[in-house]
Amino acid sequence: MDQDLVTASNMFTLAGSLIDALTSVAGWARANVWWLTVVAGIALWAWEAVQRRLTAEALSRRTYLELVPTSEFEASPEQIWRQGIQLVRAAGSGPWWTPRRARSVRVRLRADGVRPLTYRIEAPQTAYDLIKQTPYGHRVQAKPVPAVADKRREHVVRAVFTLHGKPGSKLRDVPLDPDPLQPLIDAVTDLRTELGDLAEVCVDLSPASRRHLAVRRFQAMQRAREQARREARQEARWLTRESADSVPVAVGRLLDPAEWNGRPRGQMVMSPPPRRIERDAVLGKLAHTPGLVRVQILVRCASDKEGRAESRLTRIGAALDVYAGTSRLSSLGFAVGPVRFGPDWRPWRGRFDAQWSTGVMRPAGGGWAHIEELAGLLKPPTATARVPVLEADMPTYALGKDLLPQGWYREADGRERLLATREDDTLFEVQSGKAGWGKTMRAQVHAVASAHNGRGLAFVDPHGDSFDDVARYLAHPAIIDRVALFDLTVRDGQDLLGCWNVLDMSDGQPPHEVTAAVVEAFAGALGWNDITAPRALTIFTKAVEALVAVNTQAIAAQVPEQQATIFHIRALLTDSTFRRLAVATLDTEAQQWWKGSFPDLPRDALPTVLNPLERLGSSPVLRAFLGCPVSGYDIRRAMDEGQVVWICPPGTGPTDRLLTSLLVHDFLRAGLSRRDLPEPQRRSFRFYLDELISLDQQSSTVLAEITEQLRKFGCRLHGMTQLLHRLSPATRAALIQNASCLSTTAGSVEAIAQITSQWPDTITPRDIAGLERWRHYASFTVDGKRIGPLPIRGPELSEVFAHRAEPKKTGALRKAAHTNAGALPLTERTAMALAQEDQVRQFLTASSTQATTSAHAAAPEGEQYA
Repeated sequence: MDQDLVTASNMFTLAGSLIDALTSVAGWARANVWWLTVVAGIALWAWEAVQRRLTAEALSRRTYLELVPTSEFEASPEQIWRQGIQLVRAAGSGPWWTPRRARSVRVRLRADGVRPLTYRIEAPQTAYDLIKQTPYGHRVQAKPVPAVADKRREHVVRAVFTLHGKPGSKLRDVPLDPDPLQPLIDAVTDLRTELGDLAEVCVDLSPASRRHLAVRRFQAMQRAREQARREARQEARWLTRESADSVPVAVGRLLDPAEWNGRPRGQMVMSPPPRRIERDAVLGKLAHTPGLVRVQILVRCASDKEGRAESRLTRIGAALDVYAGTSRLSSLGFAVGPVRFGPDWRPWRGRFDAQWSTGVMRPAGGGWAHIEELAGLLKPPTATARVPVLEADMPTYALGKDLLPQGWYREADGRERLLATREDDTLFEVQSGKAGWGKTMRAQVHAVASAHNGRGLAFVDPHGDSFDDVARYLAHPAIIDRVALFDLTVRDGQDLLGCWNVLDMSDGQPPHEVTAAVVEAFAGALGWNDITAPRALTIFTKAVEALVAVNTQAIAAQVPEQQATIFHIRALLTDSTFRRLAVATLDTEAQQWWKGSFPDLPRDALPTVLNPLERLGSSPVLRAFLGCPVSGYDIRRAMDEGQVVWICPPGTGPTDRLLTSLLVHDFLRAGLSRRDLPEPQRRSFRFYLDELISLDQQSSTVLAEITEQLRKFGCRLHGMTQLLHRLSPATRAALIQNASCLSTTAGSVEAIAQITSQWPDTITPRDIAGLERWRHYASFTVDGKRIGPLPIRGPELSEVFAHRAEPKKTGALRKAAHTNAGALPLTERTAMALAQEDQVRQFLTASSTQATTSAHAAAPEGEQYA
């Protein structure tokens, strides 16, 4: 018992001493309050200085990545959630000494007129391995980039956007289709680099602080409880007797029968209790910590022209209104009359610039948001976004820059820009659509531009009037000597006409290549194959092979003017004397078929071969063009010399299609023959071909082979057709597979669907079916990247090359074009073609006589006189 009393006494003594000490300290503090204030201020200043130094050091160690999406990129909500969580994790991955204000990650959306909208992530260096692989998979590439370095602009405006609304209220749940970034893209789509336009939106994210979150939750609950108490007190006033004399109560009594019967008045009424506060309902998004971040959004716009930056900032603010719901994003500041005070004014400007340059987190008003609310800002633009085509994506056409004009594209500010692709990028093109809607005009513009670029080309015009359209734009000294015209629409005997012997061996081509090209051309145009016409195919092959051998010997004998032509197949098959002379020139193996198999063939097998030749020969123009011995037309020479060859067939009938088929197969042969040239010496050459349907038969694969095999040999094909689905499946698949440019005008839904199927989820056939004349939808390849589909207006010669027109020199151009083609009057060409069979007979007779003489001279003396 005594021990307990002693212990209690000691405790009381200790407590008294402690109280005396505290009293003394309090007294000393009151006496020295000024010094304590100074010391506390110095300590706080030192702490803030250390924090700033550490913040600056941490924010200087940043890594920068640019996310580049593919044209097919689409993001799911789950992928965006994972990306957001990954960014929050990256924000807190700095060194242990990093202050909380520096634990942030920045998403920078930047538009400068060179690229539509770049998407960057700026995070601590230690987070590089974490953010270099995004949850978006292979459809988004993360590329390391340097920090942004901008030149100074004359006019700069700033804004800070923060969340306004109740603490737990949410932004609007914006769907992912269409892309939530679309309003922002539209706001910056008309930036102009020449005016120094620039727009940037920086979204800074920081992990949620438990201490700050606890304070916000406590404040929100306190406000909710106070609101509930106010509501309860207000309700009580209406129920107590103090409200008995109010007008509503008096009127109620007058209308209440109980009051008329003398019902007792003045009973005591209990005040209602405050309503129950539901925590989750009050806290809203603050109730759940996962995915909760602090966010600040900084916007800066600049320009060298007054007023443009301010206008841009207004449009960006309107674009952010897409997120407005119970909470919204609104800019900080206040207005006094026409003047608005905000981050552009001091002292707020220094704070903004520090946040902008470093990424330090100082969100105004709390700035709490869930990742789902910011989903539209946590991903690059998707395939559903309508991204403008800028100069860096697709250049503007300018003469002399090795470009091909593609079409007029209307930009967001209403200006039209003539889009262009680079010569070396534009390999093969397919145009589809209604007749008269501008396909041929686009091809003519391409051809003229390519000619001015110093490139070679061949334009096959089945309508015959395109050369008159382009002549004034080609009549220039750098082009005029390269132009060759083969106009088969002539009628008058004095009209000039070139010629083409498809069997001409003057250039030393391999005989088997010439034979194969001619046979495949006829077989493809006539539908011959080993099932439908095996005998005709064999007979024709052997006949062409024999005549090629004759011509090879004529060239060896240096008498090219005595070469055979395709029309001598009739004499070879029906004239035994001519056949005997021709067969005598063949080697022993080739003679075996003529001596052993040909005599056994029935005579009714020959008309299948001869009838197409008869149709060709019945046209004086075609007989003159194909019946002369030495060709003026040589597509291989045109390729190597960069010539501009214009070919005008006489029409589009079956016989004319046969001629065009010969031209296309010869193009394939000539292209493949360039394997004898080193690749750097293979000059690019374009072949423009209309009416692809007339050339494509089930048995012909020439168009597919051109697109599949000739790219490496510098050959390009531009094909036009009204109905792409009427091409054979193999040809259609090859054209679409290898096309650098796909375009279509208006037409039937069935026809258009063949093109739009290559543009999934972007343009539908119904979008195109009703296009006006000269309007196209087209996709292009630029620097290995597909651009489009884009709505364009087809270019016209007069508006693209008006300043290059030389109408007074078209006569000189036509004269030079005929000279380069070796053209002669039609009457002379006809006479030469009709006399050519006698020329060949003379050569064969002379060759036979010489062979007989040589054989006698080589035989023993006794055999010579046997």
